[in-house]
Amino acid sequence: MPLHPQAQAVADLYALVRTTPFEEMSAPDAREAYKATNIPSTEVVYEIRDVDADGVPCRLYRPSANTNIGLLVYYHGGGWVIGDLDTHDGICRSLANKSGHAVLAVEYRLAPEHKFPAAVDDSITALKWAHDNAKNLGIDSSRIAVGGDSAGGNLAAVVAQQQVVPLKFQMLIYPCVDASMSFPSIIENVNGPLLTSSLMGWFHDNYLRDKNDAQNQKASPMLASDDLLKQMPPALVVTAQFDPLRDEGEAYGKRLVENGVNTTITRFNGQFHAFFSMLESLDDAEVAHWQAASLLRKYLV
Repeated sequence: MPLHPQAQAVADLYALVRTTPFEEMSAPDAREAYKATNIPSTEVVYEIRDVDADGVPCRLYRPSANTNIGLLVYYHGGGWVIGDLDTHDGICRSLANKSGHAVLAVEYRLAPEHKFPAAVDDSITALKWAHDNAKNLGIDSSRIAVGGDSAGGNLAAVVAQQQVVPLKFQMLIYPCVDASMSFPSIIENVNGPLLTSSLMGWFHDNYLRDKNDAQNQKASPMLASDDLLKQMPPALVVTAQFDPLRDEGEAYGKRLVENGVNTTITRFNGQFHAFFSMLESLDDAEVAHWQAASLLRKYLV
């Protein structure tokens, strides 16, 4: 199946705009180039406010005044190198409104200024803080989920494995779960739209301290034992056909299924990496958000 016509139009536009690949830029320049292509969301949310989670900047999205709601702690994508609260603002607004639950977006420290495991440490700190400060956030501390896209999906899977607070659900959007970059889709989609295998390698090189980190479970959650995976919360794994990370995400989802975890694995054929963030341009992004929000409602009852 070829790229969906909407996805092809977006890919063509990005090819015109991004004349210099991120991997040929410095990290700060790549961040600015990434932000320049971000379309600010105009979706209205009942309450949005910035909070400090024990030194980790976060942004809280509340869909209503109701305090009998759960919380999704969300980690943004961007290869642990780019992205921030603003680039993923639209995702968080959408998920809060569609699910009826609050969302806490986490601005973890970025590489290469802050190498692995800084992002993991910040992600855990923010989750613990949210659990401990549930009353002030207006949420139920017994109804917490984690989620994220790409590198954020990696962090969500890693944090879930640490079992620092009880979790009801994990939302893994085209997650990077194996730093070995050895799955077939890495080669099949070597020149994939928006995310190429070369760019993925650049992200890993910036994030990891050395090659040994690739064998660390906190960098490659795929390395978790079956005994640990059996203890994981229910999951949604979303992948895209033309994504270098497609196969590892689906393989992780299948391992969860094989270990008795209630897991939904959805591949969006005709789509590429990062489609989940393109609500204004792609119908499939809207569909994916409604699926994610529906499962969030189901498990945060």
